[in-house]
Amino acid sequence: MKWYLKVVKENYANFNGRARRKEYWMFVLFNMLFTYAIAFLSGLLVTLTDNVALAFIYVIYLLAVFIPSLAVGVRRMHDVGKSGWYLLIPIYSFILAVTEGDRGVNKYGPDPKNENIEEIDQIGQVQVD
Repeated sequence: MKWYLKVVKENYANFNGRARRKEYWMFVLFNMLFTYAIAFLSGLLVTLTDNVALAFIYVIYLLAVFIPSLAVGVRRMHDVGKSGWYLLIPIYSFILAVTEGDRGVNKYGPDPKNENIEEIDQIGQVQVD
């Protein structure tokens, strides 16, 4: 759930940088769960009340998460060293989404998995003055 909230709150429309697999797939999982739950409840409310306007609850949610979904997808493509435009190629973008990201820095930013790699490299080193 923290990954979903991170995408929606902190990185709402952030198309820069990289998103690791865990961030992307946890967002996709919770987004699907919320989408199905809201669709079910919206359909149930429309059926019980005969008020078709309640179906817009589902549409409002879809519109609200469209930009964050696109942004996390673009950042996921950046993690494997590709442009965000690769999201438009369905099967290939799925293959890229499940592929491990580039290790270290690439042209889109530092490795999100190893953000403190410089600090880790310095641990245990003896400083000679």
